[in-house]
Amino acid sequence: MSERSFDVVVLGGGSGGYAAALRLAELGKSVALVEKDKLGGTCLHRGCIPTKALLHAAEVADAARDAASFGVRAQLDGIDPAALRTYCEGIVAKKHKGLQGLIKARGITVVDGEGRLLPDHGIQVGDDVLRGTDVVLATGSYSRTLPALEIGGRIITSEQALGLDEVPRRVLVLGGGVIGVEFASVWRSFGAEVTIIEALDHLVPNEDLALSKGLERAFRKRGVAFSLGVRFASATQDDDAVTVTLEDGKSFEADYLLVAVGRGPVTADLGYEEAGVVLDRGFVRVDDRLRTDAPHVWAVGDIVPGLQLAHRGFQQGIFVAEQIGGLAPIAVPETQIPKVTYCSPEVASVGLTEAQAIERHGADGVRSYEFNLAGNGKSEIIGTAGLVKVVRAVDGPVLGVHLLGDRVGELITEGQLAVGWEAHPEDIAPLIHAHPTQSEALGEAFLALAGKPLHAL
Repeated sequence: MSERSFDVVVLGGGSGGYAAALRLAELGKSVALVEKDKLGGTCLHRGCIPTKALLHAAEVADAARDAASFGVRAQLDGIDPAALRTYCEGIVAKKHKGLQGLIKARGITVVDGEGRLLPDHGIQVGDDVLRGTDVVLATGSYSRTLPALEIGGRIITSEQALGLDEVPRRVLVLGGGVIGVEFASVWRSFGAEVTIIEALDHLVPNEDLALSKGLERAFRKRGVAFSLGVRFASATQDDDAVTVTLEDGKSFEADYLLVAVGRGPVTADLGYEEAGVVLDRGFVRVDDRLRTDAPHVWAVGDIVPGLQLAHRGFQQGIFVAEQIGGLAPIAVPETQIPKVTYCSPEVASVGLTEAQAIERHGADGVRSYEFNLAGNGKSEIIGTAGLVKVVRAVDGPVLGVHLLGDRVGELITEGQLAVGWEAHPEDIAPLIHAHPTQSEALGEAFLALAGKPLHAL
């Protein structure tokens, strides 16, 4: 057994892990990065990047299908699954190669294999032990399923969905959250009949109610069906189809069932608890500086309770690296982390929903304003419906920004700045938004809350 020492050992090469490693190297630390699969983790290889490539292909399909409405003579002849996969894999491969080059250029030692945490700041990989003054845990997440719902055959998760060599004719999607509505959007654009089954009362139930209802209207218009408010009971499959039955006895049949009920933390059987790291329902318990209960052992990303987002992982990795490096980084509250769901239309938000704001400040202490994208020139040009909603404290700062519409994910950073800097609508109203852009819709909402609406009554 060989043993090597580093300033820091990072277990997991996904978003949080490699961000920590890169920043640590910038700060002059010697770093070992342990990864059992490929650098980039789920986000790069089985999540964010390939799914967004699929969603862009879906946008192209819709554009071809609707080209005549823009005065362009074109038609959609069909979807080529093999070419689609080649396109997605090409994007992933290019990003993976770039990341490998960046890691190498920073002098980070990459160790291939499955690591296990030891009680003395060591990570065992096969017969080797890597020891660090500090250890960063970043082992990511996996696709959950439900009790008695076994993945296999025609019952698939997002990982298997990305590998399908066909466009299904009919698909059931169990779960109306981010992953579920994104895949539903893709498959509908490719011509499939799609039904979403969500146990709660609305799609994207963690968003502001205005966005949930708006997305439901948009999906109905697109022909995406959904069942809300009734829980899943069982699923059966044969060689030709899968059948889902709900607790009220209603059943649905399709070619595939996508299980999109969330992601769980990868923490089991990795030596965490034996090394003094406390787990709570599988997640790693940390304090507000991301320190675990074991001294000099930190945790970042999807294994930490909260939003499971790649950019949260990036931020947490950098945050921990800077603490290890002797700096004093500022923690970003969960409410200030922007969220984007890349279905068509997109859903983007940051800060408090109106309901959350009222819970904190009282109904008389909150004002909100909705600007319909029908009044925005650029949105009309690209053919999207939707809305911008801004929530503020009465005579106080912006508390939340909520957007629905194609391409609105590109606007959420302005919303994050407004919420994070506790800006008042009156502070933002004098700032100019270029015309014609969709950002003007956000500007209109700020103007209205400042008491001087321009393109609205």
